[in-house]
Amino acid sequence: MSFPEHLQYTEEHEWLDTDGDVATVGVTGFAASSLGDIVFVQLPSVGDRVVRGETCGEIESTKSVSDLYAPVSGEVVEVNDVVVEEPELVNTDPYGTGWLFRVRVEETGDLLDAAAYAVLTGA
Repeated sequence: MSFPEHLQYTEEHEWLDTDGDVATVGVTGFAASSLGDIVFVQLPSVGDRVVRGETCGEIESTKSVSDLYAPVSGEVVEVNDVVVEEPELVNTDPYGTGWLFRVRVEETGDLLDAAAYAVLTGA
């Protein structure tokens, strides 16, 4: 499994695509594959403040329910309503139409590059 080089990753299997002070957040293809068929996504609301490393939502699959962790701290500025209606997009296109939310970044932490994330996952 390969991971897009331009993204940053967390040990909790979220990815981050930063454009200026706003970052798009999603879960990795590795996580989506491990979860199985995703059937429900609960995301933070626009205007919510998320805190790096803390739970900010849930992803439910046919196998389990998993917490979604904020990879950075900041204010949620957009939520992908399409993925809420069609959660299977997280499985079929995790780095594209399956993105979850956008956040105005106030604080980042230790993020991994694609090579380090590949090592973490054993890919």
